[in-house]
Amino acid sequence: MRNLYINILLFAAVLFSGNALAQNAHFVEHGTIEFEKRSNMYAIIKKKINKDNETYYLPAFDQYKKTNPQFKVSKSTLSFNRNKSIYKWQPTDEAAGNTWLSRDAFADLRNTILTDFDSNTSLSQKNVYEELYLVKDSLRKINWKITDETREIAGYDCRRANALIMDSIYVVAYFTNQIEVSGGPESFTGLPGMILGLALPHENMTWFATKVTETTVPEKDFLPPTKGKSTTNKGLSAIITAALKDWGPEGLSEVKVYMF
Repeated sequence: MRNLYINILLFAAVLFSGNALAQNAHFVEHGTIEFEKRSNMYAIIKKKINKDNETYYLPAFDQYKKTNPQFKVSKSTLSFNRNKSIYKWQPTDEAAGNTWLSRDAFADLRNTILTDFDSNTSLSQKNVYEELYLVKDSLRKINWKITDETREIAGYDCRRANALIMDSIYVVAYFTNQIEVSGGPESFTGLPGMILGLALPHENMTWFATKVTETTVPEKDFLPPTKGKSTTNKGLSAIITAALKDWGPEGLSEVKVYMF
């Protein structure tokens, strides 16, 4: 009888402590996240080399490796509250190491994206071959598969989710439910929390949060971009497809980059 009483007391203590932790748990609803994008240029360039171009590509690639780091690194920020987020890139000066070999549409992508969680829409400002577009459409629906794998990113416990977008781009995301906003870098949303890590393994690039600052974001910071020709995702796809119709498989791959 005494052992039963002790067990009941222990169970009650565990239950109480669990409830207390849940009540004291802190969930972030607004702030700014700093991301670092890393593109493995050695791997990206190597995949472009084939028997038709190797005579000039291989020497250029060898020289590139002697004078340039393996990873091209760029910085971006995501400001958010419970209703919306805006994703922007920090200005960079890449002129010094910018050669024809280092140019890559995916690695150099710089979209500004305003996401409205209430209306499930986004407004993206995209620079496509010197033309600026404002793309307004509904949020991309992603069939995420959440796994049991976890890792810590920028001080937050995150869980892994996998998905396939645009039929062929494999995506790995790490999200935390400690930030109660279903957002993320670029145009990625739809998980029960904020995405702090994103990887495209076959495209050799990653986005990972380096710092999360909990702060009230002024409403003026969510002003939408205004410069550019207005269109939708379908409209932009038609424009790019028509422009690159004679480029073959390479052109089709670039269509996916600008629809990313």
